[in-house]
Amino acid sequence: MNKLAVKEFFDRATWTLTFVVFDDKSKDAVIIDPVLDYDPGASKVSTESATEVIGFVKKQGLKVHYILETHAHADHLSGSQVLKTEFPAAKVAIGERIRDVQKLFKGVFGLGENFATDGSQFDLLLKDGQEISAGSLKIKTLFTPGHTPACASYLINDESLFTGDALFMPDYGTGRCDFPAGSAETLYDSITQRIYSLPDHVKVYVGHDYMPAGRGIEFQSTVGEEKRKNIQLNAETPKEKFVAFRNERDKTLAAPRLLLPSVQVNIDAGNLPVVSDNGTRYLKIPIRGM
Repeated sequence: MNKLAVKEFFDRATWTLTFVVFDDKSKDAVIIDPVLDYDPGASKVSTESATEVIGFVKKQGLKVHYILETHAHADHLSGSQVLKTEFPAAKVAIGERIRDVQKLFKGVFGLGENFATDGSQFDLLLKDGQEISAGSLKIKTLFTPGHTPACASYLINDESLFTGDALFMPDYGTGRCDFPAGSAETLYDSITQRIYSLPDHVKVYVGHDYMPAGRGIEFQSTVGEEKRKNIQLNAETPKEKFVAFRNERDKTLAAPRLLLPSVQVNIDAGNLPVVSDNGTRYLKIPIRGM
């Protein structure tokens, strides 16, 4: 099996990591968790992040088979449709439990009868344990819910795991669990039973890095390092301790800055709302407290 190459792209505005994973010999590639830039003050989208990824892919001469989403992100809009326009052969894929998230938020945003909750906006819905090929790349889907009920991690060539928001760098911990249908108990099981059961040498690539204590950007550890050093959930952490910590910690966290725009776009596979009669697209923002 050829050596796996990974190129990271960091969006400082949302602390998000996008990965291009590829075989440098065959040029087969996948893109994981792309970003569409959004300025909430001006309510303006732009494509700087996606354009950077596109430029790299083209310069390397890569063939993109899949655009993989680890979940319906609550902190950034997905750039999947921008990339799909540039690479039309690529399929946008996500775990099949996205249907549960669509059903959950359809009512929250009043998306109407025509909004499908069967996941049909995506090109491919992946099952737990399903293996797919992207040319020479072998990808296994591992459901790792808890942050959301539809989170999935991707194990590529049995050597690199892309965990999205489930597991972060050892000095930061894990994803939060206070979004609708999130669960600290479920996240504990996902990490200890799914991720920590993998061989210690498997590389872990995280979906965000918040650079604690002012350190520089870091995005790759190993299963072994996480099991030994993760400050919130290592291999010796009792479930009761983690759940109590995570629940108390999450009570102190503010909602992500782009929560409302992100979720309604991302459950629609990164598609922006349709253009209205006046030529403008409109997001739906619920008003609370009255």
